[in-house]
Amino acid sequence: MLLCAACASIDGDNPQQASASRSVASLRFIGEQRIPLDYPFKGSIVGGLSGIDYDPRTNSWVMESDDRSEVNPARFYSARLDYDSEGFHAVNLTGVTYFRQADGSLYPGVADFSRRGGGHGGEVPDIESIRFDPQDSSIWYSSEGYRKLGMGPFVKQASRDGAYLASLPLAPMFRIATDQELGPRDNLSFEGLSFSPDGSYLWVGMEAPLYQDGPLASVQSGAVARITKYTRGGKLLGQYAYPVDAIPFAPAGKYADNGVSEILAINDHQLLMLERAGIQNSEGVFKFYIRIYEMDVSEASDISRIASLQGAAYQPAKKHLILNLNESNLPHVDNLEGIAWGPLLANGHNSLVLVSDNNFNATQVTQLLAFEVIPKQAR
Repeated sequence: MLLCAACASIDGDNPQQASASRSVASLRFIGEQRIPLDYPFKGSIVGGLSGIDYDPRTNSWVMESDDRSEVNPARFYSARLDYDSEGFHAVNLTGVTYFRQADGSLYPGVADFSRRGGGHGGEVPDIESIRFDPQDSSIWYSSEGYRKLGMGPFVKQASRDGAYLASLPLAPMFRIATDQELGPRDNLSFEGLSFSPDGSYLWVGMEAPLYQDGPLASVQSGAVARITKYTRGGKLLGQYAYPVDAIPFAPAGKYADNGVSEILAINDHQLLMLERAGIQNSEGVFKFYIRIYEMDVSEASDISRIASLQGAAYQPAKKHLILNLNESNLPHVDNLEGIAWGPLLANGHNSLVLVSDNNFNATQVTQLLAFEVIPKQAR
């Protein structure tokens, strides 16, 4: 894959038209593009792309990096994606924008944070998801926080130039308790973020259980992740338990995990859930197992008042497998962490794009995968 200096893209569409009739029966693979390892772009190194979203008003895409301000300050890239129902033709990066803290400064890395005297340096970011606001095209983004430094996860709103606008108030259960195993685990919290189609509320997805909700997924058993529904002002509207799969294979190396790497609202009660398992081999190289599920909260219990899910009585959300990417004859499946709706295709079907986080690692790739969404048949 080569990045082009200028390339055509499919026309934008009416956002209300695109989202009004969304349903997902299956996905048809259209094509793949890759961004080279350590690709230099406007003074930055492209990598760690763990979130993606599309703005139909401007026919543009954004992809954020989960770089903890170590390679470059926390940032997102603007892009044009050129694909249609026949193939994925090119990716064109058009800009890089740095997120700003409330005081206007860039987010610090760990070393800068320490030099500035701890809390005076602001927050060390671990940004995992990015979304356009359907109402005004501003940017919302989530961070997993940094438990080792006592920093909890957050959701913030920024202008298109990265300037801070607001923070979403969060439920107390998501606060970090550094003196005990309570609240979010390190690097396993706000991995998913998605607006309702009309932008009136948003979903925030945990990657893995809170400490008080039980152990992480293992080869022997799955786990549970909280998916929370908030108003735009931060009022908690509901919370649901999503059953995470067990790790599909025993690791031959030192490490394996499985969790929710992104969420994407379909309508008012269904979401696409991107589950990602990473399994290390004896040489330390990871293989990734990616599944896309449909989550339905229609009959699920509201668990927002349940302090601990261990031993509690509740009805989890239902899940239905849409696609197992490892069984889809794709040439390669990497660490896919971002998923977003794209423009309507010529036949009126929705499109979907996934992006992988290469962790700035030579054993991984940054891939973008485009799919046609085959809708459910009307009854």
